[in-house]
Amino acid sequence: MKSAEIKDLSIKDLEERIEAEKAQLSKLKVQHAVSSIENTSILKKNRRDIARMLTILRQKNANK
Repeated sequence: MKSAEIKDLSIKDLEERIEAEKAQLSKLKVQHAVSSIENTSILKKNRRDIARMLTILRQKNANK
């Protein structure tokens, strides 16, 4: 997800999206532990998206 797309989301939408991405990351980690995932860049992309969303969420909360 691009930063511009994330910035357009509301705070509530961001919080919901972060929780959904964290749940997906947990599922991917379990799946990778049980049977190796061929493309592990999915995990890396998911972690980066979560970090990007958290950063923008903090910026929005600071600007309130």
